[in-house]
Amino acid sequence: MSALAQTYVYDAVRTPFGRFRGGLSGTRPDDLAAFVLAEILRRSPALDPAAVDEVMLGNANGAGEENRNVARMAALLAGMPVSVPGTSINRLCGSSLDAAMQASRQIAVGDARIVLTGGVESMSRAPWVLPKTERPFPAGNLELASTTLGWRLVNPRMDPASTVSLGEANEQLAETRGITRERMDAFAARSHRLTAQAWEEGFYDALVAQVPDTELTRDESLRPGTTEEKLAGLNPAFRKDGGRITAGNASPLNDGASAVLLGSEEAAELIGRDPVARIAGRGAHALVPQDFGIAPVAAAEQALARAGIGWGEVGAIELNEAFAAQSLACLDAWEVDPQIVNARGGAIAIGHPLGASGGRILGTLAARLRETGSRWGVAAICIGVGQGLAVVLENVAGDEEPRSEENDGKERA
Repeated sequence: MSALAQTYVYDAVRTPFGRFRGGLSGTRPDDLAAFVLAEILRRSPALDPAAVDEVMLGNANGAGEENRNVARMAALLAGMPVSVPGTSINRLCGSSLDAAMQASRQIAVGDARIVLTGGVESMSRAPWVLPKTERPFPAGNLELASTTLGWRLVNPRMDPASTVSLGEANEQLAETRGITRERMDAFAARSHRLTAQAWEEGFYDALVAQVPDTELTRDESLRPGTTEEKLAGLNPAFRKDGGRITAGNASPLNDGASAVLLGSEEAAELIGRDPVARIAGRGAHALVPQDFGIAPVAAAEQALARAGIGWGEVGAIELNEAFAAQSLACLDAWEVDPQIVNARGGAIAIGHPLGASGGRILGTLAARLRETGSRWGVAAICIGVGQGLAVVLENVAGDEEPRSEENDGKERA
């Protein structure tokens, strides 16, 4: 059996993340996806779009304007050659990270050299759906279901304990893990503070591109003046009596798109730029649906094992902040230095457009590794219905010495 090829991150870009019913709500999700695909190609002018082997985009909803394979539609709308195939991937919040993982496997086995990955979500434009009746001409009323977030049209055979709301699931997690409201609010305030600082220092200038015909230039959910004291005044959102989860210590509803350009080592000549990071390990984990928030714990440890490293060697972590409760639960389990986690802000402030977030954290992680010079980083994300994903990146930007190949044979995912 021939050795597996290595997969590299060459570039990443995203839109600003808009608030629900905010600055991007007037833009269709397939147009958002088309924009980031066109933008990442524009940033590598030497790359012939016909040389792209596949477009793989994540999307969690699929019920609205992004239906009918948004990856293929976005590629066509972006003006890519009709010969470039596209596939859409749905692993809910982890969809675009899963797209990168699946693409890296294609490259590893030699089925592709260059793959455009990423994802998109417009939670503003997610439609209401009306179920079909079992019999024609029903006498009673029917209820519309919102497809914006969470469970809908649930199979009655599912265990009711597994189909609680995402917020209630995190209330249970905070309760069992002893995570206080004060810790959650402090974590959320930090997210806003670090995101604002990153924008002011220009960290996101090369990672974010403004969508045409919109005025949004920065992440719209960001509140630079957020403090623990202000967050403490918010009412619980899911449990009226004694609840800990509020609108302030959870990620908001958002619109946005991300793109990550992946390729083999040989693809550098076709792309016309050097790679910045290597995908060194991948992990996926599943448990009972209501415990989805801690699924990244085992997924990240699996990815680290496959990369052949431990937490002590990791210099940067990008953990998607779906809720402060689940983020803190993951950090407590990993026992890592919190200062290396989301040092340039997180989803509580930036936003969480479901299908786009995995691409965001992967691109941000590669940028943070370049910024700090750290060799190893982890991107991890929790996923509704009890799943988690993680990817280990190795910083290769500016390498003058050949990187070690000692762990290449350990790639199994």
